Amino acid sequence: MKKRIAIIGGGASGMMAAITAASKGAEVTIYEAKERLGKKILATGNGKCNFTNLVQEDSCYRGTDASFSKPVREAFSMEQTLDFFKKIGIEPKIKNGYVYPNSEQAASVADALVMELRAKKVKVITEQVYSVKGSEGSFLVKSENGIAEFDKVILCCGSPAGMKNPKEFTGYQLAERFGHHITPLLPALVQMRCKEKWFKTVSGVRTEGVVTVYENDKLLAKEKGELLFAEYGLSGIPVFQVSRFAGEAVYRGSRVTCKLDLLPNYSLDEVTELLQNRLLSLKNRTAEEMLTGLQNHKLNYIMLKECNIEPVTDSKKAYKPEDLQRLAKLYKGLTCHVTELNPFANAQVCAGGVDTSEIEPETMESRLVKGLYFAGELVDVDGTCGGYNLQWAWSSGYVAGLHAGID
Repeated sequence: MKKRIAIIGGGASGMMAAITAASKGAEVTIYEAKERLGKKILATGNGKCNFTNLVQEDSCYRGTDASFSKPVREAFSMEQTLDFFKKIGIEPKIKNGYVYPNSEQAASVADALVMELRAKKVKVITEQVYSVKGSEGSFLVKSENGIAEFDKVILCCGSPAGMKNPKEFTGYQLAERFGHHITPLLPALVQMRCKEKWFKTVSGVRTEGVVTVYENDKLLAKEKGELLFAEYGLSGIPVFQVSRFAGEAVYRGSRVTCKLDLLPNYSLDEVTELLQNRLLSLKNRTAEEMLTGLQNHKLNYIMLKECNIEPVTDSKKAYKPEDLQRLAKLYKGLTCHVTELNPFANAQVCAGGVDTSEIEPETMESRLVKGLYFAGELVDVDGTCGGYNLQWAWSSGYVAGLHAGID
């Protein structure tokens, strides 16, 4: 008799789990609350779906136990991911290690997965699941239109990331009813809100820089790339990359600061010398005019204000040697104070989730309940920008589907 497997959630990990389990001969049913499968996939990679990355480093994957994801990713690697998607019709296009479908359409990835589900005869039910209960060696899944019995269940419900009302997300409750614990849930890959009022002046400015996050003066994370200044604070990919660490520190009640290096290609001594040379060579200019071309004019203005230098003052009168030193230090380490992260509605992923100490990494099966498996973002694993969260979805979905289908 075929194993009957219910998969709760029809996102990336759920579809991978379903395809894998069905390939092992299981009778698989996906429950998905939305009207279509893989809806979140459509928004990834700015609609192009960066579905994995050629560079696979452990530091790209995070969680309370950062080492948990490694055996899962080794069981279904990036190379296996590329082979899988080629077999279902997705030709890869590689840009600096980032892997996209050759069509550059996220819908291609979602559609190819749905077609493979159909080929594997996976049943899809687009209904909200209200409860999952264990019952004498099986599971009872209650949805909008009734109760169905299964031998095994894989929870792949995703997370509240991207939801305007995260309280509507019920995936964690399904896990908690089986005795599983949920680590603190925080937005990740998201913007950071800061208390400085000058952000309103520089809103919309983009510049290459380095952002370094500190918790009570302890360095937490550092990233380089294009920074985006918003009215409320900081955005841009490097900010997203460090946001998890900032969010955790804020959650702990710590003082969280960011230092921004706005001239990352110069050392502090080089910036100081550069300013001294400009003061000598750019004559008959105001303090603000002397900085023209060094950085965005709005950022230059903020630098002067932070140094208490009037922008319209003649540059030779405005700048004393100590002022140039202070100005150089600001360009290399403008400090801002993080008050909070933007909410889940703005987040690409969620940090936290089902406690990984209660899951077997070799199988993704619960250590508390036999026959219950987990995959995807519901678990306390999240990746950096660049296709890593989808790689985690493919890897964890494959491992859960494989072992649910054969064990």
